[in-house]
Amino acid sequence: MQITRLTVGNEQSPLLVVDNFIPQPESLVAYAASQTFLPNSPYYPGVRAAAPAAYRQFMLQSLQQTLIECFELPATKLGFSVCHFSMVTTPPEQLKLLQRIPHFDTTEKHALAAVHYLYQGDQGGTAFYRHRKTGFECIDESRTLEYYRSLESENNGPHLPKTTDGYIQGDTPLFEQITQQPGVFNRLIVYRRHLLHSGVITKDTSLSADPRLGRLTISSFIDPS
Repeated sequence: MQITRLTVGNEQSPLLVVDNFIPQPESLVAYAASQTFLPNSPYYPGVRAAAPAAYRQFMLQSLQQTLIECFELPATKLGFSVCHFSMVTTPPEQLKLLQRIPHFDTTEKHALAAVHYLYQGDQGGTAFYRHRKTGFECIDESRTLEYYRSLESENNGPHLPKTTDGYIQGDTPLFEQITQQPGVFNRLIVYRRHLLHSGVITKDTSLSADPRLGRLTISSFIDPS
């Protein structure tokens, strides 16, 4: 396991990158291939299945103290609110508007997200963004109203992402990409859930629903407990 601590953007948000995260990642791919994947969110452009409990235990045993220190969490223990296999399967032309722009998962500063890449080849990673009009890279409670009002003011403008634009790719008139983490097999990244972010889905990304062929990840929400 190789751990790298980085920061993101002008707001210097912590980003933890863990390479060679688990000893036998192929076993997770095989386990995923035996599961039933289903849509479970109107916002996620794909399908999901529950990850094994042993995976959550391994992550906490391996990284709990590192996460508490890196993200300056007010806790001595962490827990999971979400931990599931995920695969992006929605064709670009079928995306809803909110799926064509970066998003944030919560306004809570101490809530973390982890993405574990379990696919081979260049299928994209995770990108982080700055909203150009407000300059925001993170959306906390104090920024929510201003951010949503700014988005609404851009709704009828010439730069609103069109259906033909598909998944966001790098800089756009509304958002600036501030960094990107490549999706390397058996790499885990952890970041605060209030960062504006998006999966990097390119024309080379497989949208297969087969875990052995598609863009398989494990997505986790981790919270102080």
